[in-house]
Amino acid sequence: MITFEDITSIDNLSNILRTPKKKLTYMLYIKKIQNSYTTFQIPKKSGGQRIINAPSKDLKDIQRSIVNMLLNQQKIFNYQNKIKTNIAHAFTKEKSIITNAKIHKNKRFVLNIDLENFFESFHFGRVQGYFEKNKNYLFPKNIATVLAQLTCYNGSLPQGAPSSPIITNLICNILDMKLLKIAKKYKLDYTRYADDLTFSTNYKSFDEKSEEFISQLEIIIKQSGFKINQKKTRLQYKQSRQVVTGLVVNKKVNVPRNFYKNTRAMANSLYKNGSFTINGVEGSFKQLEGRFSFINHINKENNKEKKKNDKNLKLSFRLLNGQEKEYQKFLFYKYFFNNEKPCILTEGPTDIIYLKSALKNLYTDYPNLIKKVNDDFIFKISFLKRGEDSKASKANKKIKGKKTSKLQYFFGLEKDGADTMKQIYNFYVSNKEKKDCPNYSEIFKNMNVNSKNPCIFILDNEVNNKEKPLKTLTNYMNLKEGKIDELCDKNYLKITSNLYIVTNPLVNELKECEIEDLFELDILKTELNGKTFERCEKKYNPSENYGKRAFSKYVWKNYEDINFENFRPLLDNINQIVTNYND
Repeated sequence: MITFEDITSIDNLSNILRTPKKKLTYMLYIKKIQNSYTTFQIPKKSGGQRIINAPSKDLKDIQRSIVNMLLNQQKIFNYQNKIKTNIAHAFTKEKSIITNAKIHKNKRFVLNIDLENFFESFHFGRVQGYFEKNKNYLFPKNIATVLAQLTCYNGSLPQGAPSSPIITNLICNILDMKLLKIAKKYKLDYTRYADDLTFSTNYKSFDEKSEEFISQLEIIIKQSGFKINQKKTRLQYKQSRQVVTGLVVNKKVNVPRNFYKNTRAMANSLYKNGSFTINGVEGSFKQLEGRFSFINHINKENNKEKKKNDKNLKLSFRLLNGQEKEYQKFLFYKYFFNNEKPCILTEGPTDIIYLKSALKNLYTDYPNLIKKVNDDFIFKISFLKRGEDSKASKANKKIKGKKTSKLQYFFGLEKDGADTMKQIYNFYVSNKEKKDCPNYSEIFKNMNVNSKNPCIFILDNEVNNKEKPLKTLTNYMNLKEGKIDELCDKNYLKITSNLYIVTNPLVNELKECEIEDLFELDILKTELNGKTFERCEKKYNPSENYGKRAFSKYVWKNYEDINFENFRPLLDNINQIVTNYND
């Protein structure tokens, strides 16, 4: 464990924080802390305004270094003393309002206590005293004072600083231990989420002893330098709705019914009118997605418990509950039907790299698909990706697409190629055999919602090969012979609504054409570390060959020097669909 008593100077502290001494002294003595905050207000859920004091970038960097130091010391202390804490759930890794609420679910009694003016209770002297006197730190007084100066504003810990949450949890640890002790005496479970204290029990006689317990709590809390907000103290019974940190906990953890109903109503307003309000103020798409994501997070936690209790239980998009179906509808609207940019879906991840590289090379010819600002390229089309290898290269990370775990769960997008495209197609058509795939395209059409941009499937030109994705997909769609002929002739086809198929042009007199065939032969023969490119898995020999992933990295890195002329017909078709879509 670090011996903090030996840190006697700013030089020592800067080394521990891995922050230049010059930066610390500038912030403390030249710019000064009181000049390093921006103050603004945000609305409280309960009404009124919450004052937020946000530190400047330099001060925030220093505060984050302090957080890392405190967290590391806390981990060491907990490990050495075999301490497993499950009391503080705010501002703690792997803890949340959900983990906090779960401890109190399905209880006879739930008691909520709120601490008044929580952050203001941690005044400068209290923070300084903690760093100087707590046995885990024992900083010399001059260093404890500097740490308090760096983390306090206007005499107390500010809401908005990254260092405030962990310091409040550290200082509250003594209070937590005292409250846990008295909670056990009354057969109660206890957790704290910042200023929100929760006690719960199935002990039948607690109702009779609740006033006695609360009066003892008041004494301990007052002695610890806090004050109870009497207006928010409430004892909740099993027969009524029990709420812990905003979540219902009667039988399982769930969002309040009104929160879900309001979220659904907001979504419907967005679909029909293009806008919605939250508490009378126009809401953003991001806010609505956040609400759906929050509801989904609760559902995921409940599904984990179901899975734990029933190991044979299978969870998928085919077994969604009502809340999940509303989120599925919203995701279809976002990604496929009313997407902000034209959505491109390819057979595999390397195809995306080839197409982006080609567009970067030919960007001046396709202003509707890409633009260059200074040295950065901005794509006007989005490439939907189902997943990314955790060991992806830097190049792959740069072009990484949207996060897709939710798309896998809600739409069954498990595989590349035609199988994934079939799943998306299922939500564009009415099919009695696919009752778990609503025809969202038709649903939105009936709501008079027009899609903004096309959704485009791009596949290799292998329409006559029964073993290949394009033929498999067109068979699945039951495309008539005339439509197949149109696809072969133009290399693109409108399927339904805003859904299109585009395929590669045939080059070099080939009867079938994979996207790699669009590269010149000398590029395909490029040797990397003495190995040659092999795209066919059956022929691939790791000692002699490199595969598509390595080849795509090479293309991405060397896009300026590669001839992409054979990509033009493919890009032309994408460009034509995108450009003419809303005409």
